[in-house]
Amino acid sequence: EARRFPLKYIKINRIVVGWTLGSCGMSIRTLCCCLRRKFGTPQSKLNNTFVCLLTAKSSASGSVSMATGKIRVYTRTGDKGTSSLFTGERKPKYDPVFEALGAVDELNANIGVALEYCRQIDAELSAHLEETQSVLIDVGANVATPQSSANAAQLDRVKFNTDHVQALEARIDKMDESLPPLRNFILPSGGEASAFLHVARAVCRRAERAVAALLEQDEIDPSVGIYLNRLGDFLFVAARYSALKAGKEETIYKKGVGTKINK
Repeated sequence: EARRFPLKYIKINRIVVGWTLGSCGMSIRTLCCCLRRKFGTPQSKLNNTFVCLLTAKSSASGSVSMATGKIRVYTRTGDKGTSSLFTGERKPKYDPVFEALGAVDELNANIGVALEYCRQIDAELSAHLEETQSVLIDVGANVATPQSSANAAQLDRVKFNTDHVQALEARIDKMDESLPPLRNFILPSGGEASAFLHVARAVCRRAERAVAALLEQDEIDPSVGIYLNRLGDFLFVAARYSALKAGKEETIYKKGVGTKINK
């Protein structure tokens, strides 16, 4: 890991340094020891490096243990009911932006559950779902950067790639070719993978509705709303496709079944 942090590059991107240290589970003190062994860095320079990296990790997480240099999970910055956006501004946690972010996060979590069941059924679909989870992080980044308060550099950094929409459409068409024609309403069914994909589809529609409110205010890229719309279609077709691959039967809606009318 020490090769990734030559001293002359340490200050280039504090956020990246902080995140990378957190992801590899390395403390700042451990990194400094690696630098001393690898590059023969004098202790005086390492002391300056230690302070620099503490600042980097503070920028990334908002909470760093001075004793160990490790990132804490909690920051205490949201204890009063507010949270910060990528632009740096703080808003109440009930703000429409956080409602949209929460819905997208919940969607990602539900796709994660469905993915674990799909791994046993179809490798290609599993790969698509895993990729979708990463794309949803990009969706969240765009939502967390309101266009009315972001600067040009921030907007450029979180710009949503419209190619994701075309990729979803191609996958929908490919899966749909192998499915029997849909002539009736179907109920969430068709095995565990299919049922969980239907749950993800429903959450996706909620995320889409939350994002639509921000689109109306011109706060996010229109392509984000288009992507979520198409993702709902993808998850519906993926649910049917996984039922087919698992050899499970889908349940067809039948009007009035289970309903008793007292006269």
